[in-house]
Amino acid sequence: MTVEITIPATFETRPFINGDYRGTERGETFATFNPATGEELAQVSSGDAADIDRAVAAARAAFESGSWSRQTPRDRKKTLLRFADLIEKNIEELALIETLDCGKPLNDSRNVDLPDSIETLRWHAEATDKLYDQMSPAPVDVVSMIVREPVGVVGAVLPWNFPLFVAMWKIAPALATGNSIVIKPAELTSLSMLRLAAIAAEAGLPDGVLNIVPGMGPTAGRALGLHMDVDCISFTGSGEVGRYFLKYAAESNMKRIVLECGGKSPAIVLDDVTDFTPVVEQIAAGFLFCQGENCSAGTRLIVAEEIREPLLAKLKETVNTWKVGDPLDSATKIGAMIEEPHMQKVLSYIEKGQSEGAKLTLGGNQVLKGTGGYFIEPTIFEGVTNDMVIAREEIFGPVLSVISVRDDAEAVRIANDTNYGLAASLYTNDLNRAHLIARSIRAGTVSVNCYSEGDFAVPFGGYKESGFGGKDKGFAAHDQYTETKAIWIQLR
Repeated sequence: MTVEITIPATFETRPFINGDYRGTERGETFATFNPATGEELAQVSSGDAADIDRAVAAARAAFESGSWSRQTPRDRKKTLLRFADLIEKNIEELALIETLDCGKPLNDSRNVDLPDSIETLRWHAEATDKLYDQMSPAPVDVVSMIVREPVGVVGAVLPWNFPLFVAMWKIAPALATGNSIVIKPAELTSLSMLRLAAIAAEAGLPDGVLNIVPGMGPTAGRALGLHMDVDCISFTGSGEVGRYFLKYAAESNMKRIVLECGGKSPAIVLDDVTDFTPVVEQIAAGFLFCQGENCSAGTRLIVAEEIREPLLAKLKETVNTWKVGDPLDSATKIGAMIEEPHMQKVLSYIEKGQSEGAKLTLGGNQVLKGTGGYFIEPTIFEGVTNDMVIAREEIFGPVLSVISVRDDAEAVRIANDTNYGLAASLYTNDLNRAHLIARSIRAGTVSVNCYSEGDFAVPFGGYKESGFGGKDKGFAAHDQYTETKAIWIQLR
């Protein structure tokens, strides 16, 4: 049933710079909409280069003052843990804002995105005072130290599918290591990040350490990428935009660039699988979670020919239990596409699949048109070959391409025949095959007998066009936000 929810009358829409909300230099705004209804939620301040300048100046001043960067790791940990506690205190409000802005089910925002964001922050907070510098082997009259220092000012550019969740993958390690940060949310989903800023200030984060500037990619995003006083950019989004940031770095100060740019992840089911029920549940989650608007979505099902028909029969039964509907309805498992143009893009891929000769065996339509929202039903194509557009390009919607294979070697070859390499899943009862195939797949994360990216302690990032320059999550995330310095001291 639909949950009785009070929609906020207003939202904070101004940039958060140097510890306070303030208007933009030019006063321009853009509309943000509820994808489930098509109705406008708010007019959000549209930051540009001048506002990015102010935010970067505040971040630099905070960094140089040492108000955060020179705090003891133990004190930074305490502040970040307070921050996590306050997010948890406000979890219902943040989850609602996230759902209204993204179109995802409230159950997902409340039970997945927010709890994982909170635990990610706590994990990195606890790591703050537990990571040691090193001493290298040296002569007895030399002290040779290898120390980590914060890189300085970090710019984070966020995607629209997981605004808080992915933001915390960047905020937590960047702040834990002593940096200041300037965040440019996706223009489609700025509201939850702007609310988060006040919670960070309440937790005691010094002014200027966390700054948030909403705006458009070609203005605010470009200005952040080109800024001469930004030391690192961490970007999650499309490969097309990721390439811009590499270009911006080359044209400015050669700042460090960390990219996570999507995927076309395979889900491989081998012929020794006999119990289809848990497997199809994971496959369904792999391509339907977050409406398929997920960079690691398992959208290519590579299945042994011998078990294809019974597996697909069971899969379709499971997929049909994933209700498409009002994100505020507790029974809904698939919400709305982020916006009308994106919905039309996904529908165009479905048309392309049919024109290429793939067989549409489930779904394929826009639904719930009367709501004014942007909903697409779960869609399955069979008879797909890996050279088809629907098998090669990231659709970012609830669309699965089924590819039959004869043996393990063909499964691995097709899995790796992609420009991407973010994630993969593998289903088998044979431990030997699991090890050998997992090691053969060119992807940053390979899950066996489940669909998973691991938890906050596991590095996340891809191969090939899926990733560049570093990893989110785990201790590896600290590497991209720190400099390693060698100090060689000659004793007398």
